[in-house]
Order: sequence, then structure tokens, then C-alpha cells
Amino acid sequence: MIHGIIFDKDGTLFDFRRSWGAWSAHLLREIAADEGQARGLAEAIGYDMETGAFAPWSPVIASTADEIADRLLPLLPGWDKRALVARMNLLAAGAEMSEAVPLAPLLAALRARGLKIGLATNDSEAPARAHLGRHGLTELFDFIAGADSGHGGKPEPGMLLAFADRVGIAPGNVVMVGDSAHDLLAGRAAGMRTVAVLTGIAVAEELSEYADVILPDIGGLADWIDGLAAA
Repeated sequence: MIHGIIFDKDGTLFDFRRSWGAWSAHLLREIAADEGQARGLAEAIGYDMETGAFAPWSPVIASTADEIADRLLPLLPGWDKRALVARMNLLAAGAEMSEAVPLAPLLAALRARGLKIGLATNDSEAPARAHLGRHGLTELFDFIAGADSGHGGKPEPGMLLAFADRVGIAPGNVVMVGDSAHDLLAGRAAGMRTVAVLTGIAVAEELSEYADVILPDIGGLADWIDGLAAA
């Protein structure tokens, strides 16, 4: 039986392309000295300034702010890592997120079933809370963690195990829902069931090895849980 769900954020709760596509150009131009430098930064992180698209290997998809900063720093003389990460987090907190499905009714319905709800994102915690708050979702979560919250980042299972411990549920009764291999590997490492969704960049073929099921989006999650109970 499933008693808890822990969600990834970007590409899972929020559609990755619609949320981060155009915004990433804004970020790069904010930290770059000129347009040429901005385009060099874009190349370093697998981002197309013209189309707003990300390469499948882009660290923006699943990496932490620290890891993305490591890719950018060699091209940003005069910046130190702490200042760069702080600037990235500040700008990220203001990004407008596009819900993958209507989130408030979906999360409220899951809670009404008695399920505990958590968030484990490789984004930093402050921007994650800003995004949830802007959409009126914060109170629907029993646990919110980012890569800087003290539990480590995915694919390590620390955030997921911290959620299970916080809400008093055995990891085997929790499902991890995400759009990247990082999410699903973390779920497997934690001993949880794993659900992949296709509202991020990864395609089904990249995720099938690590997922118990692949859904178009999180809107089908309740039906899948019902199917488990009926099996």
C-alpha cells in the first residue's frame, strides 16, 4: 500500500520546458558581461538561446545549483561560487512556473486519501518554497527539501529517506515521482516505488529501466495507486 508520495519539482509538478525555457536566457544575460559571454555560458550548459531548448545532457535538467555553477564558473572570471549560487537562487525564486496539471485540486485530493506529501528537488530550498508559495501549494506539503537542506541531492536518497522518517512511513510504502533518472535512482536507492512522468526533458526510453510505471503527467497518479490496491 502507498501511504506517502514524494515529488520532484521541475519537470514533475511544473512543466520543465514552459517554466525554464525562456527564463534561462534571462538568467544567463543577468550574470554575463555581454551577449557573447551569455552565449558561451549557454553552450556550457546545453541550452539554446534561440529556441529555449535544452540538450538531453544539460545539467539544468536535474543537477543542483552548485553543480550548474561549476559548469559556469570557468567562463565567469571575477565570480566566486558562493556569490554565483546566491545570484542564481535569487533569480530562480522569481521564475514563473507553469503547472504540469492543476496542482491544488490534485494534491488536495491525494491528501484527502490520507496520503502524506513531500517535495525533494535538486533546486535550492528557498526558490522551491517561493514557487510553491506563489501557486498556493505550500500548506499541501508535509515536507519540503532542496539540495541545500542538509540531506544531499539526488540521485542520493537522503531527501527521500528524510521525508519517510519525518512522516513516519516505511520507505517501501512511499512512491517517488519524477521526470529524470536522478529522481528514479534516488527512489530505488531509498527502497521506494518509482513513477516517471514525461513533463520534463527525458523520454520514456531513458526512464523505463528505473520506473515501475511511466505516466504522461502526475494527473494519472491516483488511478495508478488505485490499481495497486486492487491488484
